[in-house]
Amino acid sequence: MSAVPAAHPASDSVLLELWDGLVATAPDAPAVIEAADGLTLGRRALDQRASEWLAAVAATRSLKGLRVAFALPNGATWMSVFLGLLKAGATPVPLDASEPPLSQRELARHAGAAFLWTGETLEPVGHARRDLRPLCVVKLTSGSTGVPRALPFTQGEMLADARQVCRTMDIRPEDTNLAIVPFGHSYGLGNLTVPLLAFGVAALCVSAPLPHAIAADVARWRPTVFPAVPALLRVLALSDLPADALASIRTVISAGSALSAETAQTFYQKYHVLVHGFYGSSETGGISYDRSGEATLAGRSVGTPLEGVSTHLSTGQRFCVESAAVFTHGNRRRSGAGFGQYRPADRAELNTLGELVLLGRAGRMMKIAGRRLDLAEFEQSLRRVEGIQDAFAAPHPDQPEELAVVLATTLPVEQVRTRLRGELASWKLPRRLMVVAEFPLTGRGKTDTRALREMLRRESE
Repeated sequence: MSAVPAAHPASDSVLLELWDGLVATAPDAPAVIEAADGLTLGRRALDQRASEWLAAVAATRSLKGLRVAFALPNGATWMSVFLGLLKAGATPVPLDASEPPLSQRELARHAGAAFLWTGETLEPVGHARRDLRPLCVVKLTSGSTGVPRALPFTQGEMLADARQVCRTMDIRPEDTNLAIVPFGHSYGLGNLTVPLLAFGVAALCVSAPLPHAIAADVARWRPTVFPAVPALLRVLALSDLPADALASIRTVISAGSALSAETAQTFYQKYHVLVHGFYGSSETGGISYDRSGEATLAGRSVGTPLEGVSTHLSTGQRFCVESAAVFTHGNRRRSGAGFGQYRPADRAELNTLGELVLLGRAGRMMKIAGRRLDLAEFEQSLRRVEGIQDAFAAPHPDQPEELAVVLATTLPVEQVRTRLRGELASWKLPRRLMVVAEFPLTGRGKTDTRALREMLRRESE
């Protein structure tokens, strides 16, 4: 079994150099597989598509140093556009394919893009200001805590993230990733896109993100690594698929939001494959990983730092992440080695095993009858109640000193109230309680907290 190569010397075009080497060494090795139509595109064919796309769209203009946005589903076309932009010296700005056209243009402008690729033409959307520093990609954060942020990354930073991910997770060049996570999200860039272009890890794009379609695709192409999100793992765990439906998959990864121990246990009992919890952020790339899968199964932690990543706890249960993958463009914080540093909004602590235990986002406090309540800690206590898969707490929309809670559970609301009365102090009992089968998700697979707040607000109308 071959491993991901050691660190490559820093270069503005390091990713393209590695890709050119892969094409020269094994031109017909699979790169992108589209399960919907049975297309298998080799490395040389993908490279040719990227060059043809670039020649067609940039025949009369230079894109060097410009940011170009595009919104496409996973597939050969997405990868061709991304690679073509890198060949042009441009900076790709991947957007969610589910975003409507007007939103795409607004997000492109917000990211400083000069053009938006509409699928037919380059539509001007902003000022054609060229970046002085060569970049690899501009990530857009999920915006779960406000307006999405545009985060520029160099090729070296993106390569560092992919290398740290692959070496820690034992993802090898001969592996095939089951590519359901969008290529352009931070998770997809680090686990799918850059591993393909830098190390040759092929990507299988599923015909549909549904249990039986996934099982059919797995049976035909036999992928070995499955980067997933909790909502999809829960659907698979509760499906009627047979136990051997995912037989070729060696490693299952869960990231994007919290995975409940109940889902991890149900998945393991059904498929006999452990789920490995993975934690990261758009600003830092991967941070920690549960190498054994035992911490995820027990709901204990999000594992230990990836190879090459350092975490330092500070006051108020905040922590700082440093590695060669942390963004530096517009970030003044540096480590002694010159790497970027970043403090995520999450609070954390280390358990006795040295694992990172997340305690929720910082700054989510409210007062109830003169008592201070940490909403993140309160949500954690709710998730420990039997039968509750997830919890969201917020101030009551009409009475700010009272609690409002949404719970993901299949239990009837009165049974939930009875269980809460047995678990919580009376002042912590929510004034408004809503139960839903599943929490709404954003296009990135994260809990849609805005939608949950709107649920609580509408209930009072």
